[in-house]
Amino acid sequence: MKTTQTKSLILKSFLLSISLSLAVLFLLLSLPPKSPSSSSSSTTTITTTTTPVTQHSDLRIRPGYSSYDLYIKKQLDKTLNPKLREIWTTRDWKRKVEVFGKFFDELRVKKLLFYDSKALCIGARVGQEVAALKGIGVNDSVGIDLVPYPPLVIKGDFHKQPFDNESFDFEFSNVFDHALYPDKFIGEIERTLKPGGICVLHVAISRRSDKYSANDLFSIGPLKEMFKDSEIVHVRKVDGFGLDTEVVFRKKKKKKQSSS
Repeated sequence: MKTTQTKSLILKSFLLSISLSLAVLFLLLSLPPKSPSSSSSSTTTITTTTTPVTQHSDLRIRPGYSSYDLYIKKQLDKTLNPKLREIWTTRDWKRKVEVFGKFFDELRVKKLLFYDSKALCIGARVGQEVAALKGIGVNDSVGIDLVPYPPLVIKGDFHKQPFDNESFDFEFSNVFDHALYPDKFIGEIERTLKPGGICVLHVAISRRSDKYSANDLFSIGPLKEMFKDSEIVHVRKVDGFGLDTEVVFRKKKKKKQSSS
C-alpha cells in the first residue's frame, strides 16, 4: 500500500513539474524579441557620409566619399604621385610659371593686384603660381597645399585655412573642383581676405574636370550665391590648363558706423 502511494506521489510531482516547465516556456515564447541596446557602441556600426547636400542646381558633389579621410587620401594620391611631382617641378615648371605670370600681370594692369599685395595661392601643389607672383614683383606671396613644398608652399587644408581673419589682399585658386565642401572652401576665402581684397578663381564650366575632382560646376551661379560677403568684378574665358573660366570677386568693405 505504501509503495503504491509513493509511486502516485512521484507521478504527481513529475506531472506538476512538466506543467510548470511548459507554462514558463509558453510565456517566454510569447514575449517580443529584445532589440539591441542603442547605447552599445561595440555592436553598432554607424556609417556616415561626408558628402554635403548641395542646394545649388548647377553644382554637383561627386559621390563615393564615405569619410573625410578617404577624400584626403584620394587627393594625396595625386599630390604625392612621384611621376606627377617630377613633371610639375621640371617639364611643366617654366611653362606654367609663364602662363600664370601673364594672368597675374593682366590683373595688376586692371588694378586688382598690386606689388605690395599680400597674396595667397590655394591648392598650390609645388608653387608654380607663387613663383609667378614673385616673378612679377608680388613678393609677399605664399601657397598652401596638403603637402608642403618649401619655401613656396606651406601645409594647409583649404577647407580650414591656417591663417587669421583678414590676412590677405589677394587670393587665387584653380582647384575649386577639388573641394568636397565648396561652401567651406569659399567661406575660408572670405574669412581670410581683407575687406576690399580680391579673389580670383579659375574654374571648369564648359568641360568636366579630372578624376580627382570632388565636384562639378555648370555655371557661375553657385559661386555668386556662396560668396556672401563679396561682389563680382568680372568673368572672362581663359585657357588655364583645362580650366576655361576666370571669375573675380571683391570682398565688400565694412560699413562705417555713423557716430551719433
